[in-house]
Parts: sequence; C-alpha cells; structure tokens
Amino acid sequence: IGFVSNEQWQAYRMLPMLKEMLEADFPGVEVLPIDTFPQGNAVIGNEATAALVKNSGVDAVIVGNAA
Repeated sequence: IGFVSNEQWQAYRMLPMLKEMLEADFPGVEVLPIDTFPQGNAVIGNEATAALVKNSGVDAVIVGNAA
C-alpha cells in the first residue's frame, strides 16, 4: 500500500497514524513509507507520479487530499 498526498490538512499527522493502524490491524501488510511517492499539489496529478505509482507494484494507493 502506498500513499499520495497533497500535504494539506494535517496529512503529516494523519497519514503516519493510518500507516501504523494498517500495520497493526493487518499483520504482514506492506505499507510503504509516506514519502515514497512525490507529495504536494504541484506533483500528485502529473503523469510522472502516476508512472511511479504504477511501476512500484503496489496493490493499493491511499490518496490523501484536503484543504
């Protein structure tokens, strides 16, 4: 599982907490570090970020967007 975030509304607090909860609730799950993929409004919607996510082989991506 990977994360892509626009870094708004407490993402720096919430996404690490969500990572910890997923790892606690689903032993053996691989949750990538929060900063594995580019973060921020300027880069999360571009083709390069999409290609990084696709080529990473993750089964799921949690997108954290807020304002």
